[in-house]
Parts: sequence; structure tokens; C-alpha cells
Amino acid sequence: MLVGPFTPGFEADPTLAPQLAEIGVILLMFGVGIHFSFKKLMDVRGVAIPGAIVQSTAATIFAVAVTMWWGWDWRAGIVLGLALSVASTVVLLRALITQDLLDSAQGRIAVGWLIVEDLLTVLALVLLPMLAPDASTTPDAVLTTLAVTLGKVALLVVGVLFIGMRVVPWLLVQVAKTGSRELFTLCVLALAFGMAFSSAALFGVSMALGAFLAGLVMGESELSHRAAEEALPMRDAFAVLFFTSVGMLFDPSVIVQYPLELLAVLLIVIVVKPAAAFALVRVLRRPHRTGLVVGAGLAQIGEFSFILAELGRSLQILPPAGHSLILAAAIVSIAINPLAFVIIEPLDALLRRWRATPTEADAAPSSTDIPVLREHAVLCGYGRVGRLVGEALTREGVPYLVVEQDGAKVAQLRDEGIAAVHGDAAEPGLQSLMRFADARLLVLAIPDPIATRQISAVARRQNALLPIIARTHSEEEWARLISDGRVNAAVFAEYEVAQAMVRVAVQQLNGNR
Repeated sequence: MLVGPFTPGFEADPTLAPQLAEIGVILLMFGVGIHFSFKKLMDVRGVAIPGAIVQSTAATIFAVAVTMWWGWDWRAGIVLGLALSVASTVVLLRALITQDLLDSAQGRIAVGWLIVEDLLTVLALVLLPMLAPDASTTPDAVLTTLAVTLGKVALLVVGVLFIGMRVVPWLLVQVAKTGSRELFTLCVLALAFGMAFSSAALFGVSMALGAFLAGLVMGESELSHRAAEEALPMRDAFAVLFFTSVGMLFDPSVIVQYPLELLAVLLIVIVVKPAAAFALVRVLRRPHRTGLVVGAGLAQIGEFSFILAELGRSLQILPPAGHSLILAAAIVSIAINPLAFVIIEPLDALLRRWRATPTEADAAPSSTDIPVLREHAVLCGYGRVGRLVGEALTREGVPYLVVEQDGAKVAQLRDEGIAAVHGDAAEPGLQSLMRFADARLLVLAIPDPIATRQISAVARRQNALLPIIARTHSEEEWARLISDGRVNAAVFAEYEVAQAMVRVAVQQLNGNR
């Protein structure tokens, strides 16, 4: 902003900055392609795919309605809506990591949701030129242009996936065998920029799409992590220049000139999107806490919004004021996004108090499916940690009930004769089946600090003497659980790993003397 044309003082080169920013966009999309995972998407496809499509559509329709009320062209409203509908993956991942939710069921759904949004954005980048003022808008011309564009994209995707996935991984292995890190880095960047430029020159699509496909192909290589590490410094450097070029285009006077418009844009980002996501999650019969986490993660916009805004501006679809409104909304929404995660727990508790009875979505399985247990252990979560705890309980001859959100694991446990129930342990309908009053131990092996606090509070009210053990991923959460008195013991994973490594290191040192 300081080096842009809208503020006094030095003005940066308006020609060079966008060219460097284009490199940043290519590397940014390349990184998204490398980290894209079909498996992660398929694991949560039942919620992520319909949720992202409907939520993005709702935000876009809402934006079109608002902008037409302002007197804008409907095409400008579509660009604005698309830019406001896609959240920043970088911001979401950082927030989930900070809140220890990345490995939780809610975190996986939120990440899958963002993956679908990223894919929709890639499609939008391909189709957006059709809305340009110089593009023909007759039905026949639109259908022809759409068919030709999608045909080119399909041909490009097929060529890249069938040829690139065989050639690129093999090429990376051959280059890696030379032992030259510099040559490997050069090869990675050459493939990224080469495929991006070739896609634009040969197929007429955006270089961003070509870069995404290059990353997708490279992600299939066993050297994908090394490729990402080599490209990361370049990506970060040019991403900085990309954001600098975006800042140069921001006119701060838009805050004074269009205060109501800015407020409306912010409401779409931080109210309409989260509310739509929450409603969709509930319609899809998932716990309301999942809706709160997904909604909080979507209550911001970032890098892809800038890319869409810049493309809309360059195609003369989006007015300068719209471009500045998007930038201002991104700055504000990213700044206040941590607050959205802070209020998840109070909102979760408030929703529980409002509900007199569990909804059908939260209803527990029939109690006839679960044997009546007494003097048993309740094991919430049956991942890598929960499985080891369950095996130890079996060796000790302690009967236990497993509560797990993975239906396949529940079916497998029941086949093995282990009492198991499918669902979210934080839901009241399931908690009534856990019989905390008759239990002798509660183990919370779930990577969800919000659910851990809620379950432990309910269990403590029903059985004040029940031993409760919880897992944590941060010192702050460990201290909070202990100080609140909700659990008898909290295991901080990284601390336990460090202690084990210290013991092994000391043993090795003593053994070598």
C-alpha cells in the first residue's frame, strides 16, 4: 500500500510488480497441487463436496443480489461472489494447528471442504474469461465457448495425468540420482513453469491451472516432499511479491468512500458463509460442533480471492472499487479469524443448553446394540493411540466400550466381540450409553480439545470419582485440563516423546562408557 499509486511517497514499478506476482501465482498453485490429496478428499466427500458446492453457490448468489442492488453489472457480482466464497487454505491450516484440531474429524472435514473450494476456484479461473465485456454473450456463443474451453481443459488434464504421471516421477528419480541438489531444484522449477506456460500457449488456459496440474503430477512421486521443500523458498519469496502487488492496487480511500459496501462484503464473509456452512453440516446430519469448526474456518478469504479479483480486474469485469473491497475484506477477516475459533466452545455449550432433547442427527444407536457394561472403561477414539490403549485393557481383562466416528472401525471391533458405538462422543445421545456412573475409567484418546473438555465435564458430573485420562497436543491445553480439575491425568504427546528420547539417549551414553 505504501509503495502503490494511491498513497504519497515512492511508487513502485507498476509493470514489473505484476510480472513478478504472476510467478508467485504459478508457484502458489503449484504448491496446492503438490499437497492435494484425493484420499483426504474421499474420506470426507459426503460432507465436503456437497457442502463446498452449495456454500460457494449461496455466497455467490448473495453477492450478485447485493451488487445488483448497488447498481453493478451481474458479471461483477459473480466475480465478487466467487472471490468471497473461497477461504484461504493457509489461514485455515494455521488456525487448525493452533487449536489442535488438524487431526480431528472436524479438522479433516474443514480441510476437505477447502480442497473442493480450491478446485472450484481453478475451474472459475478457466471459465472467467467468458464473462469479459468483449466476449460474446449470445446463448449459442456461450455454449460454444464453454464447450471449447472445457474440451481444451479435458484434453490438457488427460494428457497431463496419463503422460505426466509416468514421465515426471521417473524424471525426478533420475535427476535425484545425480546427487546434485541444485539440479533437482532446477528440474522442479522448470517442470512447474514449463507446464504452466505450455498450458497457456498450447491450450489457451490460465498458467495457474497448468501450475496446479504440474503440482498434482509431481505429488504422485515418492520425491514429492523433497520437491515441495525445494520449491518452498521460491514460492514464499514470490508470494510476498504477489501480496505486495496486491497491496499496490488497494486504495485505502475505499473505506471512507464505500463504508456500507465494505460492511456488506464483510457480513458475507464472516456471517453468511459460516451460517451457510453450519446449516449444511446439520442438514447432512453431522454434529453441530463440526458445523461450528467448519464455519469458523471459512470466515475469512485470502490468496485465491486475490487471484480471482486480479483476473476480474484485468478482464475489466470487476470495477476498481470491487477489487479494493475484496482486499479490505481479506485484511479484516484474516485479522479477526482467530476470534471465530475462540467462541466455538461457548457457542457449543449454548447450543447444548438450548436443545431440550437430542435431534435425530445426534440420536444414539439403539441401546440393544450395546451390551450392558459395569465396572468398565470408556475409550473415546480408536486411532493409533486408542488402539494401543484398547489392547492394554484387553490384556488386563478390563471390559471396555469404544466410541469412534469411523464406521468401518466400529464394524470391525464388533466383529471382534468388542463393544463399540459409532458417533461423536461429545453428543448427549451417545453419552447416555457410556454409563459414566458405572464406569471405572474414562480414556479420551481423541485429538479434539473442545470435545475433550465437554466430555470430561459431563463425566465428572455423573461420577465425581471416575478416573479420567486425556491426550493433549499443547502445553496450554495440558495446563488447562489439569488446573480445571476435569481430568486426573493429561498426557502431552510431545513431552512424552521427549522424555522417552532422553531415557534412550542416556542409556546409550551409559552403555558406551
